[in-house]
Amino acid sequence: MSASSSAIPARTQATSVAVDATGPIALLARLLFVVIFLMSGPRHFLGQTIAYAASQGVPLASISVPFSGVLALAGGLSILLGYRAKIGAWLIVLFLAVVTPLMHKFWGVTDPMMYQMQFIMFMKNVSMIGGALLITQLGSGPWSLDGGRK
Repeated sequence: MSASSSAIPARTQATSVAVDATGPIALLARLLFVVIFLMSGPRHFLGQTIAYAASQGVPLASISVPFSGVLALAGGLSILLGYRAKIGAWLIVLFLAVVTPLMHKFWGVTDPMMYQMQFIMFMKNVSMIGGALLITQLGSGPWSLDGGRK
């Protein structure tokens, strides 16, 4: 019985050490996840970005591209700060679900290098949809504005 009871405090102690690291790791993870949205979002308001999207067949590019920039920035900031991060993650899912097939049509590219680049960008976006979907279900974690409201 004493061997069993001595193992319990060791297990609790190990768990508390792991829990102490979750705050900074969750914050770093959120930062690394959203940095692409926070850096690229403002570019959606530039004429050259709108023109490129229009050349790719994006409908109403002069309206839809800046709107997508708003989605990227709002979702990215929400996740980074951990303020209503589940909603912010849904904004990122919406952004990526629309942008990915419109802007990274690797299936229609004949140049092998451009095919590879578009395929990589497409798959990167698919993986980010997966990460955003995790946030929609699990939230922002500790060291977030949402974490302080629980």
